[in-house]
Amino acid sequence: MSGNRDRAATAALAAFGATAVIHLSALLAGATLLAHVTKPALMPLLAAHALLRGGPPLLVGALLLGCGGDTLLQVGGDTVFLLGMGSFAAGHVCYLLLFARHGSPGGARTYRLAALYAAAWLTVVVLLWPGLDGELRVPVACYSLLLTAMALGATRARLLSGAGGALFLLSDTLLASGLAQWPQAPAPQFWVMLTYIAAQWLLTRGVLLCHGGHRVGTEDVCTEEEAGRSPAGPSTRRGSDQSRTAARASTMPKP
Repeated sequence: MSGNRDRAATAALAAFGATAVIHLSALLAGATLLAHVTKPALMPLLAAHALLRGGPPLLVGALLLGCGGDTLLQVGGDTVFLLGMGSFAAGHVCYLLLFARHGSPGGARTYRLAALYAAAWLTVVVLLWPGLDGELRVPVACYSLLLTAMALGATRARLLSGAGGALFLLSDTLLASGLAQWPQAPAPQFWVMLTYIAAQWLLTRGVLLCHGGHRVGTEDVCTEEEAGRSPAGPSTRRGSDQSRTAARASTMPKP
């Protein structure tokens, strides 16, 4: 049964990768219909992979809420846009809860990163504010604050998660720059989706590693902090210390 789940998880991941390539290619080629069809399929496939790998429900929920946001943002209109943003916001809350559970305790590094992310959030909001429609200014500022908190929380878990949070922040900043009528690079949606897809994959991978849903050989992969907190950790260390003490004693000259 485990072998079947592993094969199904691999198949779901392969389908996610293939759909991502098709979607990004459609954006570059201007194939609007194909892009619209493939976009809502991305996160459910990644969620299926996470579920089959034993990922936590909050991760699956975050990905499915991302699918809701992806779908709603394709409809158009300010009201639907706000609903889509709300779906993404709920997904960020799921991620925040996950990182609170699996992340390491905050320290000096976390405080420095918090100051950096706070400065980035304030700078982006100040720069975007004049170009945003009046009814979008406050919701976008609040949403971006939640997104920034999620990106910061991701840095307390795996390095992969931290990279995913930063890419998610970049993706939504690119999207918001379009709303503010900033000059755009060629094929702007391609860059938004490229960074978004990479972000969701990195976040998923990082959470699976922290959660222990992904296995390498016969050992679960987890953070060093989790390993230190495991019941076997202290006893294993004591056993190792006792072995070293006995070894030293055996080499001492006998009276």
